[in-house]
Amino acid sequence: MAALPNCPKCNSEYTYEDGSLLICPECAHEWTLESDADNSDDQKIVKDSNGNILNDGDSVTVIKDLKVKGSSSVIKIGTKVKNIRLVDGDHDIDCKIDGFGAMKLKSEFVRKV
Repeated sequence: MAALPNCPKCNSEYTYEDGSLLICPECAHEWTLESDADNSDDQKIVKDSNGNILNDGDSVTVIKDLKVKGSSSVIKIGTKVKNIRLVDGDHDIDCKIDGFGAMKLKSEFVRKV
């Protein structure tokens, strides 16, 4: 049996094959050997709630009221955020919101304008 590659997401060595997919049981990441070879040096693609690809400098709108951690304030639905920056991590959008200051947002709670 050929040695399977480690998971590209969490680097787990316990990957297994399911048809043409490779699956990581620790983080549930699925990929193919072809996509692993093709995208090994590409950037991470970030998509909004509607599936549109986001880029640095885009403007987005918040689609859900978001509680601000450590504060009693809320970012209201429909708040427009200009000039976003994409970063790695759980919260993949770094931005400044008028009235709140610097924030990190998850791309699943915004849509591209």
